[in-house]
Amino acid sequence: MPTTEETQVRLAEIPNLTVSAHAPLAGYTRFGIGGPADLLAETKDEAAFVAAVAAGRASGTAVMVTGGGTNLIVSDAGFRGLVLRYGENSLGVAGTRVTAGAGAVLQDLVDFANAQGLRGLETLAGVPGWVGGAVYGNAGAYGHSISERVAAVRYFDGATVRHCTGAECEFRYRESIFKRHKEWVIFTVELELEAGAATELQQISADILKVRNEKFPPTMMCAGSIFKNFLLRELPPEVAAQVPAAVVREGKVPAAWFLEQVGAKGMRRGGIHVAEYHANLIYNASGGTAAELCAVIGELKRRVRERFTIGVEEEVQYVG
Repeated sequence: MPTTEETQVRLAEIPNLTVSAHAPLAGYTRFGIGGPADLLAETKDEAAFVAAVAAGRASGTAVMVTGGGTNLIVSDAGFRGLVLRYGENSLGVAGTRVTAGAGAVLQDLVDFANAQGLRGLETLAGVPGWVGGAVYGNAGAYGHSISERVAAVRYFDGATVRHCTGAECEFRYRESIFKRHKEWVIFTVELELEAGAATELQQISADILKVRNEKFPPTMMCAGSIFKNFLLRELPPEVAAQVPAAVVREGKVPAAWFLEQVGAKGMRRGGIHVAEYHANLIYNASGGTAAELCAVIGELKRRVRERFTIGVEEEVQYVG
């Protein structure tokens, strides 16, 4: 089995690829938590990314791909293998169609579309992370999801670069075909928007961003809401009957309502806290660990299941 050093040498031969060893992953996640990766490789070049995947496989090294790290919980022990980040972040427009690299910051895409006078992404203002991750998890806010605007995706399936339509992405609430095929990596996204007034769109986004930043301050080490909301129609009738009508919005029941009923607000373990004002906001107050974070998540899941016989499902993904 090749050593980490030998794998690093192979990767170093690939043009347009930046490689580092024993890279702390905490700095690549919103939680600020996580041990080191044996190897971390970053690129904005498709060919370099494909070559890096091939080099990792050829050496027998475990390979995983991350984006902006917004929704990642990385083990305190880190990741034994190669972590790849594809950061191509270009933005372009032709008529009402916007093209974005998977590594573009989602807020940058929102600002770009608004400035072009293109309607359809303005309600995603303040949603953290990169475009690729937003498509992967079908990010959404204020009654709209990015899936409504995805026209096409260029992606790597582990062997070949392919294209698919928005319909072929098989989007559902916070789900996509990419989430079910974690070996697939999004390279480019095309979004079909509508003509609008730039000033109006910018104001909508500014208002949403103000509210979001009050709830999830940019400096707060968190992933936003930790658990998915529920679709009312999918809840067991006996559970749905307990939910106050005033809580339901656009057919969804906030996970925060269930969490609040089981005493989540203010819960703490070590450096990990649940916000006093939002039961679905878990953050790293100071010096928190992945073990503490996972313990809090596990305890909240247990409480909700015991009280309501339903499972709350994380939006976050686990590494290591």
